Amino acid sequence: MNDTDIEPGTAAPPERQAAEEVPRPRGIGPLGWLRWAWRQLTTMRTALILLFLVALGAVPGSILPQRGQAPEKVDQYFKDHTVLAPWFDRLSLFDVFAAPWFAAIYILLFVSLAGCVIPRAFKHYRAMRARPPAAPRNLSRLPQSESYETGATPDEVLAEAREVLRRRRFRVDVSAADATKGGAAKGSVAAEKGYLGETGNLVFHLALLALLFALGLGSSFGYRGNVLLTEGNTFANSLSRYDQFMPGREFDSDDLPPFTLTLDDYRATYETQGPKRGQATDFVAKVRYRETPGSPEKSYDLKVNHPLDVGGAKVYMLGHGYSPVFTVRDAKGNVAFRDAVPFLEVENRGLTSEGVIKVPDAEPEQLAFYAILWPSAAVTEDKNVTSAFPAPLNPMITISSFKGDLGLDSGTPQSVYKLEGIGTTLQPLGKDGQKIMKPGETFTLPDGAGSVTFEGLREWMSLSVNRDPGRVPALVAAVLAIVGVVASFMVRRRRVWVRAAAGKGGRTVVEVGGLTLGNPTSEFDDIVAALRGPQERPGTDAPGTDKAGDGETKAGDGETAASATESEE
Repeated sequence: MNDTDIEPGTAAPPERQAAEEVPRPRGIGPLGWLRWAWRQLTTMRTALILLFLVALGAVPGSILPQRGQAPEKVDQYFKDHTVLAPWFDRLSLFDVFAAPWFAAIYILLFVSLAGCVIPRAFKHYRAMRARPPAAPRNLSRLPQSESYETGATPDEVLAEAREVLRRRRFRVDVSAADATKGGAAKGSVAAEKGYLGETGNLVFHLALLALLFALGLGSSFGYRGNVLLTEGNTFANSLSRYDQFMPGREFDSDDLPPFTLTLDDYRATYETQGPKRGQATDFVAKVRYRETPGSPEKSYDLKVNHPLDVGGAKVYMLGHGYSPVFTVRDAKGNVAFRDAVPFLEVENRGLTSEGVIKVPDAEPEQLAFYAILWPSAAVTEDKNVTSAFPAPLNPMITISSFKGDLGLDSGTPQSVYKLEGIGTTLQPLGKDGQKIMKPGETFTLPDGAGSVTFEGLREWMSLSVNRDPGRVPALVAAVLAIVGVVASFMVRRRRVWVRAAAGKGGRTVVEVGGLTLGNPTSEFDDIVAALRGPQERPGTDAPGTDKAGDGETKAGDGETAASATESEE
């Protein structure tokens, strides 16, 4: 038996009947979840969180060594921290800015800002093109309001208000007079300005988007390389000539501009007296360059913070040092080596430097030398040699000699600034294999192994060659961001309404109201004073009237106050 079999009049009363089953709410579905996720992603709160995560993710990149900048320091970190380094490596902390998690945060931040700012920009544009809002019914309730009477007609008052506000660059809209219920016809003028503040806010956020895009453009299609160049040598812009080269992900080596750069002379100027003696005051490198092999040669004085712009790349001066010139003859008397060898500083005040000379072409055994350079050698009180000044006033070197196998044919990469295999494949030539030398002196090696001559001293400089196609867009975006944020703080939106209606005795009652985003400004008082004119300002008698007019206005104000009191009661 079912419900359809129940005879009429025998059903249970409603309070005893079972409640109908309420249908379960259905889920929002995949499309609804996507909409919810998009709304959450494009909120300003999410954008701020992602911006914080980008800043937080960049911290390991500034604390830990990065493979792109210093791979040798990363290897040393693995040796010093055998347990911690592998875990850091799994999290890509030695290559932070190329890590997938950093790229994900970066892309999400870009999408979040775009989804938040672009719709706001369209909405702001529509608001700028719309008419100013109509005057509120009760202007006296606004934060700034004023009421007065004048002998001009309502049309004349509204025309004057329109001109005054337009001169102050307000967007003005005039409403025709309409008859209020139980009162006279009233016309009004609505005006507003200050959209530049919101425009500046949008420009700031759009500039952030452009800045992110420019940074991504530069890191993808640009490159950065370092090279050491000694006086008299020429650098050709090719991959094999770089000491370190860091290309972008989308960079093609065929896009390297074919310029050449020759260092003719390098001069460093130092303080010679006083407490700052030895401190560098100026660095100048006289260079010659060609943008292409067939282009004319040009000269340039390269200085710190004054890079050379060539072939779409910028060449910066980084550091400098000395390159002693050596001539090495082997046991057979043949010249096995003749070149300038860059030395790296070990002491900054006097530029004491060290370096190695590798002579793989010496016969019958390969030769090697380790040397220390003092640009301005001086003997201290404890009879030690030091460099008293960074300029080459009295250059001297101490040299130690070795012979054996340099290991260059083993296939294992070696540093040009370090000797490998000392004590195993390379053997020192004993106490007689060491000597202090001045320019022009020759040291004859023991056991007839050959000789080495200290020919003189040159200087070297290190260069950074950068090509960043996003540099100019990033600069423009940064300037726009600053301009936008200044405008957003300096400009506030203001609205002014003027209403005029015929009053008693042939006078016109004028109501003025103002609304300013933030604290009220004195501009409203200036507008009211301009509308009143010199004849209608308080304390000034209008032609053909006496001070009773002021009394009427005051009485009107009293009536308004009385009305407000009655409404409160």
